[in-house]
Amino acid sequence: MTEVASSAPIDPFRACLDGAYVDEVVEVRAQGPVPPRRALHTVRTEHFDVHNGGDLLHVGHRVPPELVDDDLAGLLADELFGPGWLRGPELFERIFTGTVRTSRAGALDSWELFYRNTLARIEQHIDGHAEAEPGTGRHGTIADYAPVYARAEQLLAAGSVLELGCCFGFLSLRIAASGRRTTASDLSPGTSQLLAAVTPLLDISLTAVAADAGHFPGPDAHADTVLAIHLLEHLDAEHGARVIAEAVRLAARRVVIAVPLEDEADETWGHVRTISLDDLAVWGRATGLAFEVSEHHGGWLVIDRQEFR
Repeated sequence: MTEVASSAPIDPFRACLDGAYVDEVVEVRAQGPVPPRRALHTVRTEHFDVHNGGDLLHVGHRVPPELVDDDLAGLLADELFGPGWLRGPELFERIFTGTVRTSRAGALDSWELFYRNTLARIEQHIDGHAEAEPGTGRHGTIADYAPVYARAEQLLAAGSVLELGCCFGFLSLRIAASGRRTTASDLSPGTSQLLAAVTPLLDISLTAVAADAGHFPGPDAHADTVLAIHLLEHLDAEHGARVIAEAVRLAARRVVIAVPLEDEADETWGHVRTISLDDLAVWGRATGLAFEVSEHHGGWLVIDRQEFR
């Protein structure tokens, strides 16, 4: 089992050298459809070869361009991290980034491919047409998130939207594409910069901000709806409480919170705690505002600052 820790942030725009993504921890290289002879002590799966060499973990991948989307996360979980060959969210994110970056020569070209593939497959799942394209939803990530995104979109109040902890920003992009004024924020500057760079290529208008969800640089009632979708399970209780308070401060009309309902926190996805429907109810009561807790592909807490239609 291999696990790493590094203080160096991940750069989604890092140039590939001789066709390989190389950072302080990993070297990731596309292998093509026929893999070369495996090295000694190589772990080989359907899509990956992995071995330690020197100071780097070497990863070869056989992921075709049409499968470069957010289901890559499920692929890595199924083949490398779930079986225990590799461990840790940082290593997961570095291999993920390297696989996307080596899907095309240019940094923006590779990420545009990733975003377009993912957004198209989210739409297919929401519309119920995912089965029409072979290979979609094979590893569950997009299939799991699509109904969550659809539910979040249904719960929006009229007007502007702020998403806290947006990660790649797929939900914010969908909302912005519908014509709403949308701001997407994430703690990672690299993720926010990536979203800001890709958004114009998709012909979508969106503001991307790098910020801690517990200390967002915006005024009270900054947006009509504030979203925290599958964010709080990544944060400890103290940090999570700050995020809820901040979301209430920033929302002019409504706060929408969604969490997975797990028996154990899944460290592959960076989860650090489990959250129950009872926890959501406690959080809702603590705000002193009207709230509703429900279950739909996970748990939901909707907090209303005022009555509206």
